[in-house]
Amino acid sequence: MSKFDPFTHLGLTLNPDGTVTRSHKSLTIDANPEPSSGNTTVCKDITINQEKETYVRIYRPTKLPSNDNMVARLPILIYFHRGGWILLSPADPKAHVKCVQLATEIPSIIVSVSYRRAPEYRLPTQYHDARDAILWVKKQMVDPNGEQWLRDYGDPSRCYLYGCGSGGNIVFNAAILVADLELEPLRISGVIMNQPMFGGEKRSSSELRFATDQTLPLPVLDMMWQLVLPRETDRDHRYCNPMVNGPHLENVKKLKRCLVIGYGGDIMVDRQQEFVTMLVKCGVQVEARFDPVGFHNIDVVDPARASAVLNIAKEFILS
Repeated sequence: MSKFDPFTHLGLTLNPDGTVTRSHKSLTIDANPEPSSGNTTVCKDITINQEKETYVRIYRPTKLPSNDNMVARLPILIYFHRGGWILLSPADPKAHVKCVQLATEIPSIIVSVSYRRAPEYRLPTQYHDARDAILWVKKQMVDPNGEQWLRDYGDPSRCYLYGCGSGGNIVFNAAILVADLELEPLRISGVIMNQPMFGGEKRSSSELRFATDQTLPLPVLDMMWQLVLPRETDRDHRYCNPMVNGPHLENVKKLKRCLVIGYGGDIMVDRQQEFVTMLVKCGVQVEARFDPVGFHNIDVVDPARASAVLNIAKEFILS
């Protein structure tokens, strides 16, 4: 029996210089800035940092709700895609469809953020890219020449950070990073983490139970952390395991409302539940929605679960 290779599992080749070659050509969807029949949203790509090659894809509904003939301002969701730090972008078809659904159903203005990927860039690069994107959104709200969709239709007092998988880890750490910054008129009203990615050195029960999971087996999870954590650190670094004691817990206390979504068959479910406990101990207002049935990324392949997650997020945002 051949030895399991986590790199092959993801279609990666590790190069001698520590970078990876991604052999699968990811499908992408182009932005559609002009309304066309059948489209519920329009979206456009905007470079936010030429040097770092980071950009955002902004979505807005084609039908804008109005009050007394005035266009109603919509919540702003700053969205971070999944991909285990290593794969995908805002142009990924599944990330794109998710943002279209969020923009249409809530309705809301979505700012889907591209962040630099591991192992070419290690943490905390991705957190800094997230902070840059949040500050960019703030700037648009106060700049007379700022991005029109945000300036004219976004409600800066109702801004949410929303992340899936590695994106869930990013929004948590980004929220801590900006907790002390002057963001007015932008106000982070809540943080939504769908199956956030956390780990630790000591194996959890769910890691052992689902070690041979078809989608995300334990060797693949370990490899992802190996490629993104700062060199010479292990999985008990707070970026991976925020449950460890440390000064970062003081900043956790500054978070407002958090929503954590998880599934009983996710290899990381024990970590996610420990994370919820840690948030509660820090005095954070947390809503935890764990479904005992389901696996990591089930909402990516099951439309009924995708719809359920959308409704949970919508309820959290509009309540």
